[in-house]
Amino acid sequence: MEPNWLILAKQLQAISQTGLTYATDQYDIERYQQIRNITAQIFAKKSDLNSDAIVEIFTAQSGYATPKVDTRGVVFRNDKILLVKETSDGLWTLPGGWADIGMSPSENVTREVFEESGFETVAKKILAIIDRSKHPHTPPAPFHIYKIFFLCEITAGQPKPSNETSEVDFFAENNIPPLSLTRILPEQIKMMFEYHRNPEKQPYFD
Repeated sequence: MEPNWLILAKQLQAISQTGLTYATDQYDIERYQQIRNITAQIFAKKSDLNSDAIVEIFTAQSGYATPKVDTRGVVFRNDKILLVKETSDGLWTLPGGWADIGMSPSENVTREVFEESGFETVAKKILAIIDRSKHPHTPPAPFHIYKIFFLCEITAGQPKPSNETSEVDFFAENNIPPLSLTRILPEQIKMMFEYHRNPEKQPYFD
């Protein structure tokens, strides 16, 4: 689903990051830095950020380049799905976020659901593992991202917004509010309702 320029730019960023991790020759280091800077210029021409800001984002990354992991909690109550309104863009999404070091995927998603919605949950099963680049999320991301969707069951708590969320609510399938398309897509919400109606449905991947 991503344009070819974005696929190639991500590959260049990964090459530069991994190269800078292992290179010892000064000339090689300079070449990998040049690749990183050229990649930043490519992203800058296609986004609202300038190349210096993108270089800062890339420079903050180190080690062998691998996909980032985003976990999302899928919570139903009375046949309605739990959504939170992001303060960053004023749009709605499933509660979740980046996986933290030192936490398992299920620990991460239950923490995110609690922090963003106020509900304590237990992760019951994986519904889907999605490669963000193969789905029409906008705007494009500078890194390769895997999104893991967990079915979670409420055990305690009450709706409570956070510093990242301004509202918490449950929505019927025919009444979904405007979504934060960088985080969740309408077809993904539809997929989650299909899993709710068909608990034996096999997990989706890719």
